[in-house]
Amino acid sequence: MMAIIGLVVVFVMVFGGYLFAGGHMEVILAALPPELMIIFGGAAGALITGNSTVILKQVLGSMGKIFKGPKWTEQDFKDVLCLLFTITKMIKSKGILVIESHIEKPEESNIFQKYPRILADHFATDFICDTLRLLSMNLDDAHQVFDAMEAQLEKHHHENMEPQHALQTMADGLPAIGIVAAVLGVIKTMAAVTEPPEVLGGMIGKALVGTFLGVFLAYLIVGPFSVRMKQVLEEEHRFYLIIRDVLVAHLNGNAPQVSVEIGRGNVPSQVQPSFFELEEALNSATE
Repeated sequence: MMAIIGLVVVFVMVFGGYLFAGGHMEVILAALPPELMIIFGGAAGALITGNSTVILKQVLGSMGKIFKGPKWTEQDFKDVLCLLFTITKMIKSKGILVIESHIEKPEESNIFQKYPRILADHFATDFICDTLRLLSMNLDDAHQVFDAMEAQLEKHHHENMEPQHALQTMADGLPAIGIVAAVLGVIKTMAAVTEPPEVLGGMIGKALVGTFLGVFLAYLIVGPFSVRMKQVLEEEHRFYLIIRDVLVAHLNGNAPQVSVEIGRGNVPSQVQPSFFELEEALNSATE
């Protein structure tokens, strides 16, 4: 929602200010189709050239995050803490082997089925199950488990950030592509140097629209989109860090309640449940 509001503010203030200063939209509107074709089309072509098909699909798939925001809600953070509490409590009371059936086929587990949004996230589910498999194979050194989890998280985060990097590279290149469009306009103008001054003035004005559009798209549209995408992806990544923190705390010998409290403390502030909210959720989960 805020992204839409921001776009409205940008267009109203930029073009409203231009009109307020006595500018005329006719020149910009007349030059818009070919200039957009050159600038945005060139930037899109460069994006295709510089990235794999997988990353291009991720770019398109991630654009919605700019407007929707992070997919994990406060309820999701409570749910993952409840899920981890249930698992660690079972391990504490009955041993690691009791969860073997749950981690081998999580889609059939009555524990995981209580939290369909977590189960639908393949990385979250695999991350939990793979770590618990390490524990079931007697890897009980907290430092080694932390290193193994950190390697998985780093790999996943690096791959997830690829579309944002591609979008930022596109934003960085747009001003230069705008100059390319402007130079092409100047070339066209120079080829018509025998025309009257009023005609040449219009052609130069259209050429300068290219420079304007390149800077406008870079710093007021694509650049902010890239920044917002990075914020969303970083916040979504925090969800997996909570899983790491709780399981490592458990491996260090803490009680399940303490382990999930350590995880709760690292939940982003805007979606962090209070101590009593989490306690109530834990009580409901174990009933």
